Amino acid sequence: MTDPAAAYPADRAQRPAPGSDAGAPLVVHVVDRLGVGGMENGLVNIINGTDPARVRHAVVCLRAAGAFQARLTRCDVPVIVLGKKDGKDPAAYLRLWRLLRRLRPDVVHTRNLPAVDMVVPGRLCGATVVVHGEHGRDAVEEDGANRRYNRLRRTVSPLVDGYVAVSRDIQRWMTGTVGLPAAKVRHICNGVDSRRFRPRSDSGAAERGPLPAPAGFAGPDQVVFGTVGRMQTVKDQVTLARAFCRAVEAMPDGRRRLRLALIGDGPLLEECRAVLAEAGLADLAWTPGARNDVPALLQGLDVFVLPSRTEGICNTILEAMGSGLPVLATDVGGNPELVTPGETGLLVPPSDPDALAGAMVRYAGDAALCRRQGAAGRAQVLERFALDVMVESYLRTYEALLAARRRPRRGGRSAVSAAGEAGTP
Repeated sequence: MTDPAAAYPADRAQRPAPGSDAGAPLVVHVVDRLGVGGMENGLVNIINGTDPARVRHAVVCLRAAGAFQARLTRCDVPVIVLGKKDGKDPAAYLRLWRLLRRLRPDVVHTRNLPAVDMVVPGRLCGATVVVHGEHGRDAVEEDGANRRYNRLRRTVSPLVDGYVAVSRDIQRWMTGTVGLPAAKVRHICNGVDSRRFRPRSDSGAAERGPLPAPAGFAGPDQVVFGTVGRMQTVKDQVTLARAFCRAVEAMPDGRRRLRLALIGDGPLLEECRAVLAEAGLADLAWTPGARNDVPALLQGLDVFVLPSRTEGICNTILEAMGSGLPVLATDVGGNPELVTPGETGLLVPPSDPDALAGAMVRYAGDAALCRRQGAAGRAQVLERFALDVMVESYLRTYEALLAARRRPRRGGRSAVSAAGEAGTP
């Protein structure tokens, strides 16, 4: 295949040379792909929200680009596909090193398990700073206790100047279970665009809009529960489908009152459809697959549900809160950092359809509770989870780590400690 380093970037000759003094510092983000997901959503938001006079960006996708590439609004941000093969591909390290040598980044920022070993070419390419971020764990290490993966993280740790954890739960796992130096690990919570994700009314609580579902799917007398996301094992939408069936059975008028929207695509979609069909409730559910109109879809729900088995910091929870929805989520990962039980939503144990069904019945019988919690969630987003706060936290972290690496260290302080002293939020 063509070496991506050789192909980059003849059409960008007018831009300042990457890493040169003529332009702002260049941050090269190394990810597995730019598919649909919370990590990818956060990365796109950081890039789109950055002043290019302050920090420039480039994205290297190890295996493929993906749908979220189209969400980048900055035309000066290259997205380069390395073409890494599935499984072992030793040549990918050399290709990435060559590419980074050509890009001359100031900062290399790798993300999640698929890119953790890429800190090696990131360090060897001559970048001033190497950062690694953990945004959550997938099915291959759901409990975070995989010895081989955690040993890999510890092995490359001396090459990393700073770590970013998106939740306090992830931060505790990185410093505790994995055993990374606490002084290197910084917590930066995700943020949400509260102008894009907002209620239809000015009350702060959701006023349900129309869903592009079949005619008659949900009228004013129905309560629409819904979720949005990749339909994969860790997201566990099958438990939500089962809980919906039990909630319908538990309410005398459940078939008339309750509706379910399962929005997203993936391996669990057909299993969810089968669960609903077996219960004779397929006509009460809308399963459209992947959609690109999420803000409007959230405005078409009454209650947002997240049945995940594990989470970092869920962007979709923040988007639902920004849309004025109460959030019914599992008590895992970073979810308790976002959802205040009884105030902005409810938390239930993971993989427990009975507990989930009971909470759904409670919401279905209390419209005032939905409005009150939805308005409180919107207020929380405006106060604590603004998008510009997240972007500023990342930019200050990059700037402070660069400054710490470029000046003599005193008393063996880590670069992340120096970053904290420099005023990173």
